[in-house]
Amino acid sequence: MNQTRITNTIGGAFLSLLMLGTTSCKEDASKKEVKKPNIIIIMADDLGFGDVSCNGATEIKTPNIDKIATGGIRFTNGYCASSTCTPARYSMLTGAYPWKNKKAEVLAGNAPLLIDTTWNTLPRMLQSQGYKTTVIGKWHLGLGNGNVDWNKEVTPGPRAIGFDSEYIMAATNDRVPCVYINNGHVDNLDPNDPIQVSYKKNFEGEPTGKNNPEMLRMKTTQGHNQSIINGISRIGFMKGGKSAIWKDEDMADLFLEKAKQYVTDHKDKPFFLYYALHEPHVPRLPNSRFVGKSGMGSRGDAILEADWCVGEFMKHLHKLGLDENTIVIFTSDNGPVTDDGYADQADELLGNHKPLGPLRGGKYSLYDGGTRIPFFVKWTNHIKPGESNAVVTQLDFLASFASLLNVKGIDLKDSEDHMDAILGKDLKGRQELVFEALGHKTGLRQGDYIYIPPYKGGHYISWGVMNETGNSKEEQLYNITDDIAQQKNLAETNPAVLKKMKERYQELTKGYKWGH
Repeated sequence: MNQTRITNTIGGAFLSLLMLGTTSCKEDASKKEVKKPNIIIIMADDLGFGDVSCNGATEIKTPNIDKIATGGIRFTNGYCASSTCTPARYSMLTGAYPWKNKKAEVLAGNAPLLIDTTWNTLPRMLQSQGYKTTVIGKWHLGLGNGNVDWNKEVTPGPRAIGFDSEYIMAATNDRVPCVYINNGHVDNLDPNDPIQVSYKKNFEGEPTGKNNPEMLRMKTTQGHNQSIINGISRIGFMKGGKSAIWKDEDMADLFLEKAKQYVTDHKDKPFFLYYALHEPHVPRLPNSRFVGKSGMGSRGDAILEADWCVGEFMKHLHKLGLDENTIVIFTSDNGPVTDDGYADQADELLGNHKPLGPLRGGKYSLYDGGTRIPFFVKWTNHIKPGESNAVVTQLDFLASFASLLNVKGIDLKDSEDHMDAILGKDLKGRQELVFEALGHKTGLRQGDYIYIPPYKGGHYISWGVMNETGNSKEEQLYNITDDIAQQKNLAETNPAVLKKMKERYQELTKGYKWGH
């Protein structure tokens, strides 16, 4: 693992210049208290580059998400580290490439905590600087030690890796257990109706989507045919815990209220809020207020719900007077997907909407549509609004915020300091990024070029409109600046660049060949 030490950067000085102390002008300047900015990361789930109107969507409007982009920097080259959920979130919180950890794959709902509790993480680094830290919403990074008793304290979890508190769904909204975890305990659990969870076999007498399709209010297209919760069949088997089971249609409102309450309670001291939306991940069951509003079925309606939540949350920040001293980042965990297991007409009702925008691929894919995502940063009166082509990535949050706060001598793993790019001062950003697709398959972006090595496996996923895996028997090389849609493979016509990219890719990934 790459052990990197922070050296003196302009981050600490920049922070001192931008943020005012709260002391009398008579006091010596060296004794002034630097007011640290609050940090909020709002992460959507499976939201594509082209799913927001500020990135070119015309069939759907996202005015509240757009306000973050237009009030700050709209990055056209913003990346997550992986085109699937768990690995991308893992990298964001740890600063570590997910393909270096064989276990960093899409996790089951009863998987153990993925992140090493001894590691320095983004929330732990911020804790060390006096921040209060919390995660609200989707987690999907594992809980417990692999043998969880959901009727007792569920640990280790977010609080073991640097969060002071948590209010999360246990895994994803399509996986059991379908309950919320409130600081290690299942919320609203009746001890007389204990929860049982299995990912191996069903509990006797419990209906499943496979055997009881007549009980479903939404049919499945692939998988998702095990325990039925709220008329929706999920991945995995669950019994009991009736009083604790969530209502899908109320999930967005609940997470929003928890996020608003958190900033209200912590407005007087620096805080870090990781607000993880569940939209538009399947099963898409937005509140009745949004049903039918998009004209694109439940996926479009879920995007409108997410946009409304962002708007209500940002209004609350403004009401509390926190705009100027809060850095807000809006992004997504990976690229978009339409049919992801449920027959909700996401494909049929797309119309002219292009979730990928000009990109190719989508969720699970090696192509850019899998990892190039909405990425907007707003810091009122500190970031000049505009657009940036700099390459920025969630992987670099750890090093960049450590630099901003002048934190030295910590293990940054694969994270690099690109705070200047995030603040709009550097228009280039990261020079190279090893991105990942489903199954730890990787490629390299370096400057204007993307290199994808040969991979076994089909070129198409067997479902959905956006279903290109990026797998090919041939090497692939694209000039992503000239050919954003990755239509022209330059591997044969540009052998010098191919050789350079291939050698660098092999150097960076040596010893990590899980996906080959």
